[in-house]
Amino acid sequence: MKSTLTWHTARVVELCDLTPTVREFVIAPEDGAAERWAPGAHLPVRLQAEGREFTRQYSLVGVLGEAAGYRIAVKRLDDGLGGSRAMWRLVVGDAIEVGTPQNHFPLGFTAPATLLVAGGIGITPMVSMAQALSRRGQSVRLLYAARSDSELAYGETLRGLLGDALVTCVSGRGERLELSEEINALPAGAQAYVCGPSTLLDEMRSLWLADGRPLPGLRFETFGSGGRLHSEGFRVELPRHGAQVEVSSDQPLLDALEAAGIEVMSDCRRGECGLCAMDVLALDGQIDHRDVFLSEREKQENRRICACVSRVVGRVTLDTAWRAECV
Repeated sequence: MKSTLTWHTARVVELCDLTPTVREFVIAPEDGAAERWAPGAHLPVRLQAEGREFTRQYSLVGVLGEAAGYRIAVKRLDDGLGGSRAMWRLVVGDAIEVGTPQNHFPLGFTAPATLLVAGGIGITPMVSMAQALSRRGQSVRLLYAARSDSELAYGETLRGLLGDALVTCVSGRGERLELSEEINALPAGAQAYVCGPSTLLDEMRSLWLADGRPLPGLRFETFGSGGRLHSEGFRVELPRHGAQVEVSSDQPLLDALEAAGIEVMSDCRRGECGLCAMDVLALDGQIDHRDVFLSEREKQENRRICACVSRVVGRVTLDTAWRAECV
């Protein structure tokens, strides 16, 4: 059971490798011009590959109208769940489906200063945010961490835009972002936007609160692919449906449930909105919470799991919102 989303046929019109593992796509709808979108928006993408259907969400990059369609960038994860590999097999002219752009990460323009923090492919939503803030003459600073210099996608573009307000950090050289110092230097009422792996989000939230700043001033987005535990197959039991579902190591829990005919409410599929959160009735193993919706207390309690991005090592028994009397 998904939120209402209209799908349109589109075609890949441009491809560009930004780094050895990040490829940029320009995708143009066949039935007309791209829909309007604002910084922080993402594009739902659906395609068939390897005998499976993949539905993914990719942040829109750049400024509205500067490309002949929607511009996204996809990091290839060879040990991921298959969506990035399917995208990387596309060539110019291939048809895919796209939905209307969604925005669960909207940018505000009233704060006295904005700190943008990106880890790896988390740079994608930050490009349009940095451009929008800079063009309005607003105070903005961008912290960008990557594993190597060669993986700093959009680095030259952002350096030309921000100058010294862009701070890059390469972990391969033993560098770390000085997050505490950066937060402490912000004026009262400043806002921060963070996109990256769960470890970066957790650290940023902890330091933000430790500095005495209100949590509503800190906004998160995650690409939902990174976790604390290695991805492996696991079993799900659903007593209300009298069903057992095997989730493979390269398959999201939500996809496995839907493939088994079990309806689950969902929307963002990025671990942000919480619509797909399910009750955990029993757990034999560990839950790898990869969402940013549940609080740290809720994650420690292991009473709910966001089916779109989170995983299990072992076995789990879940309850859904489905009730026989509602059918």
